[in-house]
Amino acid sequence: MTQFINRKEDTVTEAIDGLVRASGGELVRLDGYPHIRVVVRADWDKSRVALISGGGSGHEPAHAGFVGQGMLTAAVCGDVFASPSVDAVLAGILAVTGPAGCLLIVKNYTGDRLNFGLAAERARAFGHKVTMVVVDDDIALPDLPQARGIAGTLFVHKIVGALAEQGADLQTLTRTAERVIGNIHSIGMSLDTCTVPGSPKEHRIPAGMAELGLGIHGEAGVEQVPYDGAKNAIAAVVGKLATTMDKHPHVVLLNNLGGASTLEMSVLANELLSSSIAKQLKLIVGPAPLMTSLDMRGFSVSVYPVNEEDETLLAAPCRPSAWPGCKAVRPVAVKELPDGLMPIQPIPSRHDQTASFLTRWCQVLMESEADLNALDAKSGDGDTGSTLAGAASALLGALERMPLADHTQLYRAIGQELSQTMGGSSGVLLAIFFTAAGDAASGGQPRVAALKEGLNRMQTIGGAQLGDRTMVDALKPALDALDDGYAAAAEAARKGAVHTSTIVKAKVGRASYINADQLNGHIDPGAEAVARLFESLAAHRS
Repeated sequence: MTQFINRKEDTVTEAIDGLVRASGGELVRLDGYPHIRVVVRADWDKSRVALISGGGSGHEPAHAGFVGQGMLTAAVCGDVFASPSVDAVLAGILAVTGPAGCLLIVKNYTGDRLNFGLAAERARAFGHKVTMVVVDDDIALPDLPQARGIAGTLFVHKIVGALAEQGADLQTLTRTAERVIGNIHSIGMSLDTCTVPGSPKEHRIPAGMAELGLGIHGEAGVEQVPYDGAKNAIAAVVGKLATTMDKHPHVVLLNNLGGASTLEMSVLANELLSSSIAKQLKLIVGPAPLMTSLDMRGFSVSVYPVNEEDETLLAAPCRPSAWPGCKAVRPVAVKELPDGLMPIQPIPSRHDQTASFLTRWCQVLMESEADLNALDAKSGDGDTGSTLAGAASALLGALERMPLADHTQLYRAIGQELSQTMGGSSGVLLAIFFTAAGDAASGGQPRVAALKEGLNRMQTIGGAQLGDRTMVDALKPALDALDDGYAAAAEAARKGAVHTSTIVKAKVGRASYINADQLNGHIDPGAEAVARLFESLAAHRS
């Protein structure tokens, strides 16, 4: 997989320099590149206890991204997924430790324990006061004698970091860290493994499956389970966490493992805060990338029971921008629409033939979702099928509220429904089409003339004409032929849709931004949708 790196050997050092350059002068690094890679607070004066963490790189923003006032004093960075050397850790200790001492916060991996532990011994030989705590929050593999340290480590960084900023002594900080560690529980899930720079990607997780409890270095988890949406993914994770939680209020940390989109993480947050443990969740950190696994397309959830003191420390201000803050969990707040936007509900009426006709059209659009998305990917952003399918689904759900026996009001009701439920340019244009057709029908125009008036209004506002490579290229011929019967209209719509594949330069719409070579030979997705609808109508009425 292609990545935005130069030589893989330089990736970590260049990333550290990028972090330091972009810190506004708040971070510095020790000399000794490339073997010693330590990021330090620029304002550190050794007057308080120093907090050092670190480990292998590839978990950014952990750990260097959390160096700053109110969190870490320094971070020691190893190669990707490899512990830093003893000398690198020792350099970090000696650089920031004063009379108050130093606390090392280490994740529970053999290399980290050994290298940080030996560096601590050597620092003590220099006369420094150094203690070390080991985070082991991963509950995925309960039979392991040594549980792994994962994203729950951030609770230690923040709580102990705030306490250290207040001037607490080394003994107090060590005891607090041990208390916090003893109560953190975490587990992750991913749809894919990560890509290590310069190495072939491992394809361990099959399509349609998710791995529960995998480690932040891509280590295998407890099991692979069928993936069936965000709700069930969260249910699997919280099912494990629930067994570790008491009835006290908890803070939850929702961590992006690196490859999930912001949109996906917000969906996961909604499911998490609606899950079986939701009543126990008082505070939330994230969703955010906090301790990632390069580009792993997954997430992890960490929970910790909080008391009033911990809440205060979690809410204390800190300088690292990578810390997203700790916020109270609240229900969804709803504010009424402004005056004039509340929809006027039509008077519903039954008409079985119309209901059957609309249901069939909606089904055609939903069944065509993947095909239309594939067509749109050639000339747009690949969402036309999903947009139309979503609108069709909403319209199906509204049929019982529709004035099906009054076509004049039905056109307007469909236009109103589409204006509320269908996004993008297609949504507003079709809303205009049906609303204008309803207006024309209420003025006494017959059905076909009313629909043509809707098309005229849509073209006037949208600007599309025949030959511009839009849905108009299928819709206008179909309406012109409709007086000759449904079969003629379907044939005209299909001919118009196919013709769009020969139009290599679109004049309006998203396709107008696309190179002509990409458009050639591909039917416009809006025109294809129109053709399929009229073909369905012809087949239904034959």
